[in-house]
Amino acid sequence: MDLRNNIRSIMDFPKEGIDFKDITTLLKDPAALNYTVKKLAENLKDKNIDMIVGPEARGFILGTPVAYELGLGFIPIRKPGKLPAEIESFSYGLEYGTDVLEIHRDAVQKGMRVAIVDDLLATGGTLEAAAKLIEKLGGEIVSIQVLIELEDMKGREILSGYEVESLVQY
Repeated sequence: MDLRNNIRSIMDFPKEGIDFKDITTLLKDPAALNYTVKKLAENLKDKNIDMIVGPEARGFILGTPVAYELGLGFIPIRKPGKLPAEIESFSYGLEYGTDVLEIHRDAVQKGMRVAIVDDLLATGGTLEAAAKLIEKLGGEIVSIQVLIELEDMKGREILSGYEVESLVQY
């Protein structure tokens, strides 16, 4: 299945010059969603993973069914102020400013083998921050799986120390 047929491009969103890859069209198509989840899970099935982690928000949408498919649990990585228990945070740079991601301090145990699942790899900043958070808690990043990779943004270079797989490349 060519998933590009289920991903809508919206020009100049959220700002001029951006070609936004909208996955809501893929999510509402049962066959495309099922294929995506099964393919991401298939990429991870023989990697001896303990847990799936997904960054807010589309990482939740894809990561949770992948965890279910593999019989694993799911850990959310959130924006600041969303998690109720003790948190660990990681600040990272954006093109214009900084952002912060948070995870529950007890979510990842030392030596836990983790896969990160998200919708998009662009510059790699969010996925790198998620990986650093997991490693800060003692986890090992086994794989990073994304639906879409924007190759011109060179995010794979930032993540060069990790295994990265994408289902669709633009």
